[in-house]
Amino acid sequence: MSTSNGLLRLGPDLPAVPLEIADTYRARTRGLLGRDGIPGAALLLTPAGSVHTFRMRFAIDVAYLDRRLRVIALTTMAPNRLGLPRPRSRHVLEAEAGAMAAWGLRVGTQLSVEGPAGPTRLGSG
Repeated sequence: MSTSNGLLRLGPDLPAVPLEIADTYRARTRGLLGRDGIPGAALLLTPAGSVHTFRMRFAIDVAYLDRRLRVIALTTMAPNRLGLPRPRSRHVLEAEAGAMAAWGLRVGTQLSVEGPAGPTRLGSG
């Protein structure tokens, strides 16, 4: 699976989270399949407007993000579920169930991503 790594910045008063960025078709299709978890980290699917948890081994938190990486919806999905597409969603952030609440993430939170070379600009389409 081809992913890049970075840091997810949750805001000035919230922690930074290790991040995998799935920005190719193959990486997005694979997602978290075949894993037993993603402790303390998150996976960003970009571009993406919906997700599913078919054949997944654990429940996940899902944050739907607009083109500016602002959280527009949050949900927790059990394995073998199909998430509905979210209007205005351009990216989807996934983490183990309970992680996003522990991070203090909520609707309206503005996120940013840093790659190995500094801040990363994701597609604004």
